[in-house]
Amino acid sequence: MSETSARDAADTETAPPLLRTLTLPSEANLNGGVFGGWIMAELDKAAGLLGMRRAKGPCTTVAVENLRFVAALKVGEEFSVYGQVESVGRSSMRLKLDGFAGSPAGGERRRVVEALFVSVALDDEGRARPVP
Repeated sequence: MSETSARDAADTETAPPLLRTLTLPSEANLNGGVFGGWIMAELDKAAGLLGMRRAKGPCTTVAVENLRFVAALKVGEEFSVYGQVESVGRSSMRLKLDGFAGSPAGGERRRVVEALFVSVALDDEGRARPVP
């Protein structure tokens, strides 16, 4: 494991996940793993939570700059998404997300996906607003 991956994995031991769920058979693809579109939807939910916390209000995903599936996520595994704000512009935020899989009973986890989302803070009328 690279130094960066080791550091990121260590960060997940202390920071709570943005999202944690159990993968179900309804999320399976034809190969028996979890459908990539489902994983991306979960990442988008986590990005929304992280963005709203940082922007102190509504926000929306405007881009996914990077999405990399590192390993297969299997049906029946626990899927946890961790994230951090990488940078903040006037109205936008770059959000780094990492998804980990493991047994619901605990034990070792492995990274299955990493992504970089761009989110924009919104005002009450749905227009971009400054991030505080």
